[in-house]
Amino acid sequence: MASTSEVGHAKNVANFQDLIEFVTGYGATYNPSKNALKLPQLIALKASADATLADVITKNTNYNNKVNERITAFSGIKSLSTRLVNALQTTNATTETIGNAKTFNRKMQGKKASSSQTPTDPNTPAPNTISTSQQSYDQLIQHLAGLTSVLEAETSYTPNETDLQVATLQTKIADLTAKNTAVATAYANISNSRIARNETLYSSSTGLVETANEVKKYIKSVFGASSPQFSQVKGIQFKVIKK
Repeated sequence: MASTSEVGHAKNVANFQDLIEFVTGYGATYNPSKNALKLPQLIALKASADATLADVITKNTNYNNKVNERITAFSGIKSLSTRLVNALQTTNATTETIGNAKTFNRKMQGKKASSSQTPTDPNTPAPNTISTSQQSYDQLIQHLAGLTSVLEAETSYTPNETDLQVATLQTKIADLTAKNTAVATAYANISNSRIARNETLYSSSTGLVETANEVKKYIKSVFGASSPQFSQVKGIQFKVIKK
């Protein structure tokens, strides 16, 4: 579900189109000296705003998809860690080696990835920060890598089960790392997309909201405060929505 702020951004752009329709209807009478207020520039600004809104939606969907892929990849990692320790205990490994493996397993069991990283609908807005969850997944990978290193160094650890073999674990670690990195990359992309959208809509000098308010002032100056033309546009609302 789209957030109130996301709906607010879209409403600003939709209202700007309404403003353009009225300006178009004024014909040659609407003739501001400021270039940014001329009809072709207004139409271009609307198109740019539409593009930024669409880009945020695309980047947001990609972010949520990457989060879901990571959740799937990490599912079962804790139970796998326990199985690996159990498998090691059936070898000729020393008490010290088994103890090292158990240490990594305890860390694995005790580290919980952020609860905010649950499967999401692609339309759910990406969070404002992923730092905590990113660190949680980073540490889970490190714990599994540490445990795998212990197993690799133990010559008697040669399980027949493919998913418990060192080579399989190394491949899994690489996959987990790639999926974790993909989330970080996708988050950076959505964050940058939001910045671009906010610049287009809310820049204090060239933004859509500021431009819309100036257009309304120009219409008021040309037709008068009590004119039917100004009455058409004065009630069109434009709000600055930034986080």
